[in-house]
Amino acid sequence: MRLITRWLLLAAALLLVAYVYPGVAVTSFGAALLAAFVLGLLNTLVRPVLVLLTLPVTILTLGLFLFVINAATFWMAAKVLDGFAVNGFLAALIGSLIYSVCGIVIDRVVEGLFSGKGG
Repeated sequence: MRLITRWLLLAAALLLVAYVYPGVAVTSFGAALLAAFVLGLLNTLVRPVLVLLTLPVTILTLGLFLFVINAATFWMAAKVLDGFAVNGFLAALIGSLIYSVCGIVIDRVVEGLFSGKGG
């Protein structure tokens, strides 16, 4: 149940990103659900490989290159999906930052909901 709640909230967060930032577009909640799923897969499967391959650059930039990796995965998801669009790499960077902040808040909320403490 926790996973489904998190997935639904992350899809809503994608809609929020599209509403707040004009460089990101999501056509429907269904498209947002699919995009949140694909982003989750990319972050689970592709992102660790990218982090490992770019480790020297990440160390040299004191971790700032991780923002570029997040933007790249955000952009990849938009490229493979209909109904989810990103207008360039800068839009992917800003959109991924907003989405990441939403994800942190969602993780805290979901943890509070399912921990029994109520928040």
